[in-house]
Amino acid sequence: MAMTRTHSWPEGHWDWPIHVSHKHGIRCGEMLFVGGQVDLDSRGNVLHAGDLATQTAAVMGHIDKVLRGLGADLGDVVKLIAFYQNDGSRDEQRFLADVARQLPAQGPGPAIMLVPLPALAYPGMLVEIEAVAMRGTDGRRLERQGVALRGAAPLPAPLSHGVRCGEMIFVGGLSATDANGAVMAAGDIVRQSQIVMDRIGEVLHGFGAAHDDAVKINTYYTGAGQFADWEGAARVRARYFAEPGPAATGIPLPRHARAGLMARTEITAMLGKDGRRLPRSHVWPEGHWDWPIHLPYKHGIRCGPMIYLGGQVALTPKGQVIEPGDLVAQTRIAMENIRRVLAGFGAGFDDVVKVTAFYEGGASGEQLHKNLSVRSACFTEPGPATTGIPLPFLAYEQMVIEIEIVAMVG
Repeated sequence: MAMTRTHSWPEGHWDWPIHVSHKHGIRCGEMLFVGGQVDLDSRGNVLHAGDLATQTAAVMGHIDKVLRGLGADLGDVVKLIAFYQNDGSRDEQRFLADVARQLPAQGPGPAIMLVPLPALAYPGMLVEIEAVAMRGTDGRRLERQGVALRGAAPLPAPLSHGVRCGEMIFVGGLSATDANGAVMAAGDIVRQSQIVMDRIGEVLHGFGAAHDDAVKINTYYTGAGQFADWEGAARVRARYFAEPGPAATGIPLPRHARAGLMARTEITAMLGKDGRRLPRSHVWPEGHWDWPIHLPYKHGIRCGPMIYLGGQVALTPKGQVIEPGDLVAQTRIAMENIRRVLAGFGAGFDDVVKVTAFYEGGASGEQLHKNLSVRSACFTEPGPATTGIPLPFLAYEQMVIEIEIVAMVG
């Protein structure tokens, strides 16, 4: 059963150069999703080109404006994902501080994932930030609990390593760095993955939860688009979950901000307010694509009203790429795979609240528009919030798009 939802598109807000069904923000019950916000004008032109600090302030202001259109504000944000341009020359801590500075001082503030990229979708655009917020259906702020990870570098206030609000738990992007920010086990993705998963467990434990309460896991790892880049680390992470595990997405990056840093992982988990594990169901459609190695993850997980889909791609059940290098064809296949997984829960595209697409491309709107137009056509307007992120490569050679979904049902 579809849940009532409202949408936000503030007057005079920025727009894409092409028409799409997506809206900037969507609210469904207590959950609010803001699609990737950028510093564009209403005609799709980049503003303050090349100025990261100014764009960051503008983007955080856009998030606040979209949330206010849904009866909330920045004080309700529980999670941020900040995609930003960094070729290794930018100070990531300064960028993190710039983001934190835009948030209300009272804490605990949101968990955050930082994702350094070679470029974003349009020339001169240096940052894109998406948000999840939570606000009571009666208009009141919801209580939240924050956790600061011991042994890790402290985050600038009011950011948190993990946040719990109601049944939702958000663990921000954790990596293998010590309290001074130095990289541990530099260059060793397998060892770093173990450190990160142990740290995620510590944060979850702070809320009375465990790895098996996870409904979604995202990993951004240093790689070059080869199976060998992620196989060993994937086997390590898999050991932390009993089957059926969470939905999963793994995205390769040319580099992280710190030399020798190989992986950063975030988790979304759900736990009953009484501390009991919540029942969940999963979907794996017959004949659906699979990884080349056995992993505990499922294509879709439902827990309460929330449905999380791992990144959907154009692969065969044996992990072979379909329509190699063809962005439009692979986008259509990925969206059909999304439709099949949603149908397994009795849901459809109109139940989707958030779309994130990672595609092969650079600082040119052409590749974004090719896949965005296909994705957008799947939804009835007003559609879900969306984020589109270009990458020089994805996890497999000739695989050029991966799309993940959040949906909500009654």
